[in-house]
Amino acid sequence: MLLPLLVLLSAVVWVDADGYCYSEPECGPYAWGDLTPSCHPLLEEHHSPIDLDLGDMRRDLSLGPLQLEGFLSPQDGHWTLSNDGHSGLYHTLQLHFHWGSPASNGSEHTLARRRFPMEMHVVNVKSVHPNVSAALEDPTGLAVLAVFIDVVYADNIHFSHISGKLSSVAHKGQTVKVKPFPLMSLLPKNQLSQYFRYHGSLTTPPCSQAVVWTVYQTPINISWTQLAQFTSQVFSTEEDAELLTPLQNNYRHIHPTFSRTVSASQDVHLVSGAAGLHTEPWVTLGLCLLWLFPSGL
Repeated sequence: MLLPLLVLLSAVVWVDADGYCYSEPECGPYAWGDLTPSCHPLLEEHHSPIDLDLGDMRRDLSLGPLQLEGFLSPQDGHWTLSNDGHSGLYHTLQLHFHWGSPASNGSEHTLARRRFPMEMHVVNVKSVHPNVSAALEDPTGLAVLAVFIDVVYADNIHFSHISGKLSSVAHKGQTVKVKPFPLMSLLPKNQLSQYFRYHGSLTTPPCSQAVVWTVYQTPINISWTQLAQFTSQVFSTEEDAELLTPLQNNYRHIHPTFSRTVSASQDVHLVSGAAGLHTEPWVTLGLCLLWLFPSGL
């Protein structure tokens, strides 16, 4: 059964986490731990995002091409695009974006220390849980697909389904209906077998360490004009605010990997000497369903 998919401009607030922000020192990412103790990046805590260091990564030959179910067909009904002012078997819950400013890039993860202009997250929740709050208590309660977004001169006609609606959700609290489109059109569809896998956390409060991350190596491309629609024309304040504040740099800082294993799928291009064998479960993904299978199946 197809489920409604919520498209958020920026990161979702998973629980009651009033008071956090990105732009002010007293409520920005480095202060989140004072507001929400689970956001403190303590030693050996598995926080996200991280830098994906190709020279310090293990190849997992069990991580083959992802099998995507339902991504080629639009859903029934409409999706909802909203501005929140921040930005086993799994069901797709929502997708959202992170970006920088007109003068800086704003992806959350970095690849070999390179930060991309934007990053998209497709969030999936394990179906055995009755709600997201329950899933956050499970170390593998959520599975997130992360896609880097780079910039070229030509518009991405598929991305226009979202960027073309931004003027209707320029201010916090606004929503607009988006006609469904194939989610595959927003993925690097010719490089779906090239990705990284690690266990981490939400990148917004409560920063729960409950996420299986799949980060694609190859970015999708949008135009400079489409990027500017995010960095310059979306605000973190309501429409009637005395001072309109652009929603910019809505990303969390990079965290150490500590003892975690970061795995590369069998088709990822690694630097010489970074191709050790390591085995972990592999994943089958669907627009509404995501299956986790043990190795060897």
